[in-house]
Amino acid sequence: MLTLDVEYDCDFDLFGIVSSSREHTLAWTLNTALRLRLVKQQDLIYDLLNRGRLVISNYLHATETLSLRLLRNRSVDPSVLKKPYLAPDIKEYDYLLQVSNGTGSLAGEELLARLTDLPTVQYACQFDPNSLKFKENLLF
Repeated sequence: MLTLDVEYDCDFDLFGIVSSSREHTLAWTLNTALRLRLVKQQDLIYDLLNRGRLVISNYLHATETLSLRLLRNRSVDPSVLKKPYLAPDIKEYDYLLQVSNGTGSLAGEELLARLTDLPTVQYACQFDPNSLKFKENLLF
């Protein structure tokens, strides 16, 4: 039997956010604090063959140079999956923030510091997306 091994390179910054806030409240808070315009997009649907499906809520802020996406890590629909998460390796995090071409206050340590200062964020951490087992779930 042949298998296809494809290696993806994730060229974005990834932050995990622990927050008990509802997604629209967190998006509003990020919009206000970071001067963004995160807009609710159509849910992402992952059909995982015969195992079930994930429905992931997402918000997008996009300019000519910057793309920032707020993703709920847990499926918004009830799921039969044992691990109904977009990124099961970091399931402790309620939300994921994916930043492409972030600079200044929207990149790295500075963005992490701004996230942890928000009252709606209990904890935040930056991850190397290439180290995640299910990184292909984060490619759009």
